[in-house]
Amino acid sequence: MHRQRKAKIVATVGPSSAAPDVLERLFLAGVDVFRMNFSHGERADHVAVHRSLRALERKHGRPIAVLQDLQGPKIRLGRIPGGERRVAAGDLVSFTVDEAAGAQHIPLPHAEIFDAARAGHGLLIDDGRIRLRIEEVRGNLMTARVLAGGTLRDRKGVNLPDSVLAISPITDKDRRDLELGLDLGVDWVAMSFVQSADDIAAARRLIGDGAALMAKIEKPAALARITEIVAAADGIMVARGDLGVEIPCEDVPGWQKQIVQLSRAAMKPVIVATQMLESMVSSPTPTRAEASDVATAIYDGADAVMLSAESAVGGYPVESVEVMDRIIRRTEAHKLYRPFVTAIDIGIDAIPSEVVSKSAADVADQLDGAVIAAFTYSGATAARIARWRPAAPIIALTPRDEIARRLNVLWGTHSVFSEDVSSYEEMIARATATAAREGIAPDGTQLIIVGGIPFGEAGTTNNLRIARISCPASRREAPAYGAFEI
Repeated sequence: MHRQRKAKIVATVGPSSAAPDVLERLFLAGVDVFRMNFSHGERADHVAVHRSLRALERKHGRPIAVLQDLQGPKIRLGRIPGGERRVAAGDLVSFTVDEAAGAQHIPLPHAEIFDAARAGHGLLIDDGRIRLRIEEVRGNLMTARVLAGGTLRDRKGVNLPDSVLAISPITDKDRRDLELGLDLGVDWVAMSFVQSADDIAAARRLIGDGAALMAKIEKPAALARITEIVAAADGIMVARGDLGVEIPCEDVPGWQKQIVQLSRAAMKPVIVATQMLESMVSSPTPTRAEASDVATAIYDGADAVMLSAESAVGGYPVESVEVMDRIIRRTEAHKLYRPFVTAIDIGIDAIPSEVVSKSAADVADQLDGAVIAAFTYSGATAARIARWRPAAPIIALTPRDEIARRLNVLWGTHSVFSEDVSSYEEMIARATATAAREGIAPDGTQLIIVGGIPFGEAGTTNNLRIARISCPASRREAPAYGAFEI
């Protein structure tokens, strides 16, 4: 089950893909991480999907990562008298908190907006199709000039790209959903509406060590504090759909590259998401522009690329994964890929764990056909090696099944659940047997083994050994996946 590529694939589960047989086809086609979108679907549906994925894990003897994506706060218009109202460019429109204020006002039942909005701020409705500029805010009444008109309808979404809203990114619904996700044992939790590192800290207090925390970057306020958010989170998602509503579309590509670079330097896996193969919702093939979009994220060095509607509600979920897999593999095989992905100057701290990890990547690049085996308790050793984007495959051996799953989103890393080792000799024997058993390294392959002594302690990466695989079939022990239970 070793993927013949470095970047990972995230696929959203929905009506088109929730059946157990379809989930298995998606997994075999190349999905590394399954996203459960809690903005849609019933709780029972998510429970059934999670159960099916853990059954797949046991059947195929491979860790599977499950990402729970919380809905977050949704800012919407209230009930418009008559159900809709047409506005044209130049019109002056009034909004009020009070949903029963009468036909002359548009209900916007979010008091936080009236506290944060100022004259000159933008107001976007229905994914930016209708654009307004705020003229005045007085108490619970706000007036705005229409810049691009259209028809306002009940419950359409509202964005305020220039305003920092005093809204918790975790709603009561999110708390209930998070409790369910942690009870199930999801591996990653993606958090919407992040505006600062304080939002990450608030979520961390709820999640604890139950799952890794991924910040979705979708608001200008997050971009203004992107360095501190990357430092606070365990992973980052470039949510280009919502982000592209709140900032000019021409600014999204540059921010995508910047966020990928910041995340990579901080050893945080980064997912590029939204509309990557959008036409495959209704077509068996993507547009050439979409193929280029996926390839651009791969050239940028993203850890993973994500399918949303394509796999959740589209007519070709498996084909979408197969196409994305082919694009990634072909891009990574191109002669310009290595120069692009290794051109970033990351910098290195002069501490043993950093030096050993970079040395492993450098040595592997010098030894043609070599493989890196990293013993890791927390996943940090594998992340340190992966950020240098070595040409060699990385096998991450961990005694913790939750870490084996979480590492499925990390670039170039083939994670394996492996019982802890207690001696230097056992480390070498386990690494060579695992590399051979997983089909990553045939006999004669040079193996760069990275680990820490004392064994079984996080943060002790201090040892590098080069070995040559010589492993008869009789010594290629069967994988021990008893920890993967529901």
